[in-house]
Amino acid sequence: MASLGPWSAEEAIEYLREEYPGLSPDPADQVRAAVGSLPANVQVQFRLMTDTSIEQVVQHIRERSDGLPLRELTGVTLNFHPDTAVDGITTIEAIARDGIYRSQFETGSSNGGMTAYPGGDRWNWESRIFGGAYDQADVALRPKYGALNYRAEPVGGSPRFGSCHLRLRPHVLSRTTFCYPDSVQNPRDFGVSDRMSLIELAKANVPNLDDVLDNYIEAHVHGTLQVSADVEAIVLDPCYRDTAVERAALTLGCILEWHDGFRLSLDHLGSCAQFRGPTVAEAISRISIDGVVTPLEIGTARDVVLDYQMAKWVWHCVARFGRIASVSDN
Repeated sequence: MASLGPWSAEEAIEYLREEYPGLSPDPADQVRAAVGSLPANVQVQFRLMTDTSIEQVVQHIRERSDGLPLRELTGVTLNFHPDTAVDGITTIEAIARDGIYRSQFETGSSNGGMTAYPGGDRWNWESRIFGGAYDQADVALRPKYGALNYRAEPVGGSPRFGSCHLRLRPHVLSRTTFCYPDSVQNPRDFGVSDRMSLIELAKANVPNLDDVLDNYIEAHVHGTLQVSADVEAIVLDPCYRDTAVERAALTLGCILEWHDGFRLSLDHLGSCAQFRGPTVAEAISRISIDGVVTPLEIGTARDVVLDYQMAKWVWHCVARFGRIASVSDN
């Protein structure tokens, strides 16, 4: 971890470009991701993660990993809801505005648990898994969470966390670590791209995890995640065609693709009530349009008709029982 300053943002950028001419992502992107927009006369003490320190984190996980290298076509995806609110705009609009995908520590929003603060569960497990590497780091440097899409699922590797996903370019694998199961479950099995035994564990599913929502291999992308350099495609649910979500996606500078979609029929309310409870089934019925709920209806109802937790549970039902022509309801 490099400690710099106190300098202005521009001084820090200039220093990094001189000292680390091959630094990626670009120093300007790293600094601006860390501090946002500050007055020119404000000086800041910077802690920025260099290529060397990222390699040290990856090596820390490599030493706890075993297995053979990944197949070339196995990639990492980051699932998220494009229409959740961040700073008064939607998540996808924020990504388009900044050109960067940010972690919960920066955005204050999540499609999982909200524990990204010092002493919170996410802070504690990152400290434990990564050997304290991020304990004193700027929040912009913390890992971004996704999944190893080892089954090449069109909806991404972890649809539990959202209806759309970013598919990352292959080079990002070199600064990505993995665990199974999810880090919230205090995993003991880890992997990197050249030592990967986790796929066999996920296929065996000894913990008997829900195969649709929970049986994924968690991915941690270290360093700044820059859309133009690191993202191959954004893949959206077709319910967002001709909406503000599609318009924002078209400005990202990467390929826009569509998967088959999620459409939950009210015919599945009984299964939803059994899965997440009768109150959730009632909420699904309340927000449905013509007897169907898609991610678009959830986005429209979020923070208006549905609170944070209810919206999450409704989505779990849509993801579990509403995937078109691919997933069994059993």
